[in-house]
Amino acid sequence: MTLLESWTPGEHSFGGITHPTYRKGNGPAVIVIHEIPGLTPAVIGFGEEVVAAGFTVVMPSLFGTPEAPMNVLNAAKQVGRVCVSREFTTLATGVTTPVAGWLRSLARELHDELGGPGVGAIGMCFTGGFALAMMVDTSVVAPVLAQPSAPFAVTPGRARDLNLSPSDLAVVKERAAAGCQVLGLRFTKDPAVGTRFRTLERELGDAFIKVEFGGMGHSTVTEQRQQEGVDRVLAFFEEKLR
Repeated sequence: MTLLESWTPGEHSFGGITHPTYRKGNGPAVIVIHEIPGLTPAVIGFGEEVVAAGFTVVMPSLFGTPEAPMNVLNAAKQVGRVCVSREFTTLATGVTTPVAGWLRSLARELHDELGGPGVGAIGMCFTGGFALAMMVDTSVVAPVLAQPSAPFAVTPGRARDLNLSPSDLAVVKERAAAGCQVLGLRFTKDPAVGTRFRTLERELGDAFIKVEFGGMGHSTVTEQRQQEGVDRVLAFFEEKLR
């Protein structure tokens, strides 16, 4: 039995772009956006935990081969892919990743179908900030940023950038001021996150809830899974989506 055998395959199209999706569960909707190199066994396992907590989970496959393991070779291949794709921004500052429009469309579709207060979303690593960009759409009411790492933190300016255009940042700040909270998770010595948590604290104030773990780990809910982090994410979805 494959890891995705019990998930329902589908696809979502927006703006001339189509990506496969995998869906499972019942209850309010949560979009789980995989990290590099793709829908790894650990990401799928996390998705299963969200399903078990009573949510409808949709996992898009934006790049990579579903179920392929996390390793250096697979990660290197997908870094190369995202660097040349027009759907993603890896180094530019002050811009919103183009794939955010596709993800917002997916969130709207799920909210229209399932109703309720809105949709939850979690991005991880390279996609961590995507959940923040999705917050521009009012259908997204529970955004989670797990070790947000784009744009790549190779300069101080990129290390603090939120992967948002000024206009999208203004909307995010407005929604935060109106009560929409943002949950962020990271290891305190993870260089990939850069100084984005300081930026989030400055821009969002008390609406930004940070969960931090000591050390040099990276993937807070998957490869270097922290049970406290998983519990906080599930509690956040429970509070905001029911």
